[in-house]
This record gives sequence, structure tokens and C-alpha cells, in this order.
Amino acid sequence: MNSAPGLVTVVLLMLGQIYGDSVTQMEGQMTLSEGASLKMNCTYSTTTYVALFWYVQYPREGPQLLLRAMTVNEKGSNKGFEATYNTETTSFHLEKASVLESDSAMYYCAMSD
Repeated sequence: MNSAPGLVTVVLLMLGQIYGDSVTQMEGQMTLSEGASLKMNCTYSTTTYVALFWYVQYPREGPQLLLRAMTVNEKGSNKGFEATYNTETTSFHLEKASVLESDSAMYYCAMSD
């Protein structure tokens, strides 16, 4: 993923479909200026409580766990990113107040029973 200096490129994918349960990400590739705020949407559909995850995959590396939430209303955070397990909006949106060029990566929202 080569981008101009000072630009951050993130690609969003979704993982996980468990017995009719699913997670959905609406965005594809996003390019932001360094220092801009970021919100990556992830919604889920399930009939039970699940664990929710965000994974990150940096160029030329394998996916790695960025953060997770195991219980309702739990906020996961790591490296300035955070996401809250919200059952009212069935969402687990990933947010960061100020992105860095080093945040350029692919991001995956996932769930597990």
C-alpha cells in the first residue's frame, strides 16, 4: 500500500459468519490525512451474545489482534484505537482521534460465539 507522505490508507474487510450471525462493514478503502479522525463502522447481527474483535494487517505482515470486547458495553482500546460493544445500535465501530501514517493497513471486524 503505497500512498503519498502524510496520507493514511485503510482498507476494511469483514470476517465471521456463525450460524446465521454476521458482521458487516460498509466502507471499502479510505484515505485520510495524517492527524485526521477515523471511524470505521462495524455492525453485527446475532441472536446471542458474542465476542467482537478488530484485527489489523500491516503491509507484508499477517493479521494481528488490535482489540476485542467480550461483554456488552465493554470498550476495547489499543494504540489509540477504541471500540465499544453497543447492543442498542448492534455496533462495534472502531475510532481513533488522530491517525498516523503508520496506521495504514487493512482492518477486519470479526465476531465469535
